Amino acid sequence: MERNNLYPVFLKVKNLKVLIVGGGFVAEEKLTFLLKSSPDAKVTMVSPMFREGTSALAEKGDVTLIKDVYSKKYLQGQHIVVATTDVPEVNVEVYKDCRAEAKLVNVADNPPYCDFYMGGIVTKGNVKVAISTNGKSPTTAKRLRQFFEEVIPENIDDLVKNLNEYRKTIKGDFKQKVETLNEFTKGLIEKN
Repeated sequence: MERNNLYPVFLKVKNLKVLIVGGGFVAEEKLTFLLKSSPDAKVTMVSPMFREGTSALAEKGDVTLIKDVYSKKYLQGQHIVVATTDVPEVNVEVYKDCRAEAKLVNVADNPPYCDFYMGGIVTKGNVKVAISTNGKSPTTAKRLRQFFEEVIPENIDDLVKNLNEYRKTIKGDFKQKVETLNEFTKGLIEKN
């Protein structure tokens, strides 16, 4: 049976530099979700043209738009790269250049050319749930995101903050603290 072997991480994107190659609809979609999840992200976009919506969105964040065709020089100083052009040869070039420079790369809608996927994300205060279908079905990830947005209560952030304060009052070593918190929170997942 096939399984998802991806390792999920939550990146502090404000400490990293992201390059998006392309300026069309897919680039705008990637930028939209990136800024929705991480409004403090530092992003550079390179494309001969940008959609009007992309330009407007760039003004709301720390986004630099460069009107130019892709060149390897734009990888300098970048940590994460997303290729979204409608020219497959350019996307593969971006991928190969990133591999040569050990940069994480995602070629939109082309799983063999991805080090990572940008999955569905649900954020409620300090709680963030990321959903991956291993690049097989972005639509399923979208539907699961919508489901979790509905079922995770709006006040989940209050619970997290209260548990954080309670955690600070627990005495003992790490193992004892974990056991106490596990016992205290087990009612959260019990089925009635």
